[in-house]
Amino acid sequence: MRRRKLQAHAMQVLPPLLGVLLFLLAWQMLAGFRSDLPGPGATWDAALTLFADPFYENGPNDMGIGWNVLHSLARVGLGFGMAAVVGIPLGFIVGRSAFISGMLSPIMGLLRPVSPLAWLPIGLLVFQKAEPASIWVIFISSIWPMILNTAAGVRQVPQDYLNVARVLNLSEWKVLTTILFPAVLPYLLTGVRLAIGVAWLVIVAAEMLTGGTGLGFWVWDEWNNLNVAHILIAIFVVGLIGLLLEQTLVLLARRFEY
Repeated sequence: MRRRKLQAHAMQVLPPLLGVLLFLLAWQMLAGFRSDLPGPGATWDAALTLFADPFYENGPNDMGIGWNVLHSLARVGLGFGMAAVVGIPLGFIVGRSAFISGMLSPIMGLLRPVSPLAWLPIGLLVFQKAEPASIWVIFISSIWPMILNTAAGVRQVPQDYLNVARVLNLSEWKVLTTILFPAVLPYLLTGVRLAIGVAWLVIVAAEMLTGGTGLGFWVWDEWNNLNVAHILIAIFVVGLIGLLLEQTLVLLARRFEY
């Protein structure tokens, strides 16, 4: 029995470990062909130096990576929060009303596939500043998964539930809070998880174009300084934070799967 448990643990640990080792080997081989590409060892040394003081501040355009991460997270949180406030109620309305759904379907079908960065010039034109324009891009990019998944969840609610509510003469608010919301919650959380992934992807590209602060600006600034090691570190930081955000929402969604 104990041997089986050890084998099971080994099969859980060994494949990811081999995958990481193969990735590092391929990275080191590529760095051997390109002298300007830092290998894993050089990148690790640069990361130790970088994270030794992540919150230094030498002016508005020279901040540690910690400040840039916080600025990016703040923009994502604000744009994503605004999208949730608008998108989730709108998803319930679209799912409940065939008329509203038919009215908004062509608009959502037209706007949803638009590249997020295509919205950035509109934001700059309307707001005249880079900060609200970046938040606007996050908002317009992350609102669609929440609307569509919430509406899909509402449509999946069994009609029998709604018939009983009609017989009991429940108000629309009571139907929403006692029937729709508990049933739609797993769909809603899936939409939220997809939306946060989109938001985190978009903010880096938006910050590259708008400048100022944030991980995107920091990556572009390091490229101008030809500091490739810091660019590689930023890639891993972006990936790690995105993974943590997504896994947090996955765990939250599993909590409400019932």
